[in-house]
Amino acid sequence: MKEHLKIRSLRVLGIAVICCITTHTKAQDTEGEFEGKTFYDTRIVNGQSVETNNEGVMKFIIAHRFGPVNGGGYELYGLDQSTIRLGFDYGISDNISIGIGRSSNEKTGDVFFKARLLRQRKNGETPISLTWFSGIAARGLKFVDGGRENKFEHRLAYTNQLLIARKWNDRLSTQLIPSFLHRNLVLDTSQKNDIISIGAAARYVASKRFTFSMEYYHALPDMLSEPFENSLALGIDWETKGHVFQFHFGNSLGMTEKFFIGENRGSWADGDVRFGFNITRDFKIKGRKSR
Repeated sequence: MKEHLKIRSLRVLGIAVICCITTHTKAQDTEGEFEGKTFYDTRIVNGQSVETNNEGVMKFIIAHRFGPVNGGGYELYGLDQSTIRLGFDYGISDNISIGIGRSSNEKTGDVFFKARLLRQRKNGETPISLTWFSGIAARGLKFVDGGRENKFEHRLAYTNQLLIARKWNDRLSTQLIPSFLHRNLVLDTSQKNDIISIGAAARYVASKRFTFSMEYYHALPDMLSEPFENSLALGIDWETKGHVFQFHFGNSLGMTEKFFIGENRGSWADGDVRFGFNITRDFKIKGRKSR
C-alpha cells in the first residue's frame, strides 16, 4: 500500500512540474519565431507526435486496423476483420492537451495528458521540440481467473514518454521517443511488468498535401518475451481542409501504447502486417464567434 501511494505521489508531482515548465514556456513564446508544424498531426501512426492541439480545439479521431494481409483471399487480405478506436483530444492551451478513447481491442479505455515543454525556433536558439506524454489504459474484458483476487488496478497500464523532435528542413522531420510502460498485471511470469523502449519516427513531405511517415518502437534487450515483437509501421498522410487522412501498413493491432509497445504479436517477417487508417477532424470549441 505504501509503495502504491508513493508511486501515485510521484505521478502527481511529475504532472505539477510539467505544468510549471509549460507555463514558463508559454510565457517565452514571444521571444522568437517558431518553426512550422514538425508533423502534420498529433499522431504519427499509432504513437504520439510532439504536436499538441491548439487552445479550444477538439480533435475527433477514428482509427481502424484490419486483419493480417497473410490471411489471403478468404479473409479479403484482412479487410473482413476490423478493430476500431474512437478518441477525443482537447487543447486546454496551445501547449497542453488531454484526451480520452475507447478501443474494441480488449475493450480498452484510455486517457492521457500531453504537455509541450519546448518548441523549435527558426533562429536555432531552440534546436528541438520537446513534449511530455503520460497515458493510462484500462482493460475492459471480464476477468477469467476466478482463483485470485481480481481488483480494478489489475486492469491498468501506465505509459510515460518524452517526445524529442527536430524539423530539419521543409521536407524532413524526425522524432526520438524514449518510453516507459508499466503493467500492473501480466499474463504469466515470463512477461515483465515494466518495459523500456526507444521509439523512432520520421516524416518526409512529398507535396503540399502528401507526406510519407514511419515509426518504430524497439524494446531494450530481454524486455519482450515470446511471442511479442517490436512495432513497425509505414504510412502516407493526406491533409485536406479540416481533415487528416493517414493510411498505413504495420504489424500492430493495438492503438494504445500498452499494445504496440508491450503486447504486439505481429511479425513483418511472417507477413503478419495489417492495413489501417486514421481519420481526424478538428472542431473549434472555445472562442467560437456567435452570429
